[in-house]
Amino acid sequence: MIFLYNTLSRKKEELKPIHEGKIGLYSCGPTVYWFAHLGNMRSFLFTDILRRTLELNGYEVKQVMNITDVGHLTGDTDEGEDKMLVAMQRDGKTALEIAEFYTSAFMRDLERLNIKPANLFPKATAHIQDQIEMIVALEKNGFTYRTSDGIYFDTSKLADYGRLSGQKSQDKLAGARVEMGEKRHTTDFALWKFSPVGSKREMEWDSPWGKGFPGWHIECSAMSAKYLDVPFDIHTGGIDHIAVHHENEIAQTRGALGVLEANVWMHNEFLTVGDGKMSKSLGNLYTVEDLIAKGYDPLAFRYLVLGAHYRSKLNFTFEALEGAQNALKKLRDAVRSWDSPQGSCKEIEERFVAALNDDLNTPQALAIVWELLDCDEASGAKAKTILWMDRVLGLRLDEYVGRSLDVPVEVQKLVDERERARADKDWTLSDTLRKRVEELGFSIEDTDMGSKVKKM
Repeated sequence: MIFLYNTLSRKKEELKPIHEGKIGLYSCGPTVYWFAHLGNMRSFLFTDILRRTLELNGYEVKQVMNITDVGHLTGDTDEGEDKMLVAMQRDGKTALEIAEFYTSAFMRDLERLNIKPANLFPKATAHIQDQIEMIVALEKNGFTYRTSDGIYFDTSKLADYGRLSGQKSQDKLAGARVEMGEKRHTTDFALWKFSPVGSKREMEWDSPWGKGFPGWHIECSAMSAKYLDVPFDIHTGGIDHIAVHHENEIAQTRGALGVLEANVWMHNEFLTVGDGKMSKSLGNLYTVEDLIAKGYDPLAFRYLVLGAHYRSKLNFTFEALEGAQNALKKLRDAVRSWDSPQGSCKEIEERFVAALNDDLNTPQALAIVWELLDCDEASGAKAKTILWMDRVLGLRLDEYVGRSLDVPVEVQKLVDERERARADKDWTLSDTLRKRVEELGFSIEDTDMGSKVKKM
């Protein structure tokens, strides 16, 4: 049995798939106007661990992840410019060029972090007609009204609007300063925005209401229904999506199709830096590219994320990342000397999957990995088990298990020379030779059996 925390019910629930042996999974994807930062990537890592855990349990997972290339305004409550237009002005490129460039960058980051690609990556701009059809259905069902700048969803028409966030419509933005404009209620949101009179946008389409472009939320309701049917099993995203984006998705699907969009809603907590979340607006973000430039293995960040539960805040520091990278190196070094995979460590495997099936308890799962390293089982059995574990961990341990380190001749000569210096008690020369080895990307560990060389 798999138990997952459902934001909708605010409790852990046993997963009960709609179709036996299959899971429909929709994951909110990137807005491709800039590079994804590490806070974004934590969300995609969380979804990857979820998918891998489901697959480890034998489920066939169909994962859909949207690419937002239109409609996401700079403010989440329908104010500001479209983020893609901002990027066009910033980079001096067309919307298509912007979307293609940052989508490619995103896909590259997924590969670097060993995140499995979704089965489908539908783009908002390729599904304008699907979005229009859903707005037409909402209009027919009496959930919309028109203002001078667009077509809006009337949240007062949905009795349980606010169910996901746990806030009633009238209290949802209490104390917040909201630009109402012609909106009837603070929580109402745009389904279709009109192009400004007298201007021509690069991204605008004909619709029953005039030229314009879709609101941000409608794309996910339309594309999830198109590719997964509704309801589907699980919808994921960051915790910041709960109160606005996901609440509005639920409202749209309920209003247009009369059903709940997904049975289980799962959200990961923020990656923080100091006292605040990591975000572009706060100017405290780092990207995967930044980590590589500083000499870190991207999988060290994956290891760092595995060490915290997805529903707990994770504070990012380079000290913490350094610790994760050292732990990953230790793990890789340990498995190099193991025999070829054969047999298994059943009791450890059972406890590992039990930890994951308890709402993705990755910290406990990692602790069990280190128990495996220290246990008395044959190394071949440990090798088979850790490769099975790595189907979820995603640390690419198959590149290290049973594969001795290939030390270049130049490095080995320096190590041998250092051994002679140590035998002669020439500690100055010994230290100099150690530094030269490290400059070549290797480290030396002095043991009772002699010097042991490791890749840094």
